[in-house]
Amino acid sequence: MASEEIGYRGPTACAAAGITYRQLDYWARTGLVEPSVRPAHGSGTQRLYSFRDVVVLKIVKRFLDTGVSLQNIRTAVQHLRACEFGDLERLTLMSDGATVYECTSPDEVHALLQGGQGIFGIAVGVVWRDVESALSQLHGERVDTGETLVGHNPADELARRRNRAV
Repeated sequence: MASEEIGYRGPTACAAAGITYRQLDYWARTGLVEPSVRPAHGSGTQRLYSFRDVVVLKIVKRFLDTGVSLQNIRTAVQHLRACEFGDLERLTLMSDGATVYECTSPDEVHALLQGGQGIFGIAVGVVWRDVESALSQLHGERVDTGETLVGHNPADELARRRNRAV
């Protein structure tokens, strides 16, 4: 089943991303990270987050933990949303605390490090695999039927597509 057909409710997204429900709710209400599968429509409706959304939530948490400004995080989130799904795995996001940079090659990472200032990086592929692992232990939901899926690995379909392409 394609990962686009699977959604994750708020508590599941929080568990996989390592954030509180209060953070999730605030980020959704302020537009930082909104659920792309199903937004909330009034009280009592359940937001549904995609696999990509959960990866972005975990990246936002890591940036906040290192002191990156919300303005720079918003810019990074917009960029992540614009990237092709498969390209996310190969990205490294670097920051000096003031600016967030996208690096797609070791040379770009090296060039940033040559500046001599403190830089930290987030390898999106590592975050991707962390989220995959966490979600494989949690409940997903079929978008079309609402059926609960236990221990679904969202990357299975992507892996099958890659293997067919080779």
